[in-house]
Amino acid sequence: MQRVAAEDLAAPLQLLEESLRAGLPVSREFTEQLCEELRKGETELLAVYSGENVVGVLMLSYRLNVAAGGSFASIEELHVSPNYQSQGIGSALLDAAGERCRANGVSYIEVQAEGDTSGFYVALGYEREETEVLSRSYPL
Repeated sequence: MQRVAAEDLAAPLQLLEESLRAGLPVSREFTEQLCEELRKGETELLAVYSGENVVGVLMLSYRLNVAAGGSFASIEELHVSPNYQSQGIGSALLDAAGERCRANGVSYIEVQAEGDTSGFYVALGYEREETEVLSRSYPL
């Protein structure tokens, strides 16, 4: 497991693009913005490798929160290659995210789970919250 530096973003980002965007690459502008966030420490990517191949990635973002009087963290993405699932890689990534939060003085981490994935998080100690997540899309 290792933290991904901005200059080493290509392979972890490719895994996320393959899994979340059916292989469609994000824009150059988005990639540059993500690199800048990695450099500033506002976002961290954690990756698991099998040899030269990236087999798991977790994207962690830090945000300020007035109610907490500090920062909290949000798991933006978590993906493990299908051939490597059910081998503890997702759990290891979540453990590493917790370690990164503690190292950064962050005591609260959240994730928006979809479908069957919520059971995975609950089994690892994440709690369901009473709040509803609402969203709205705007045409660009």
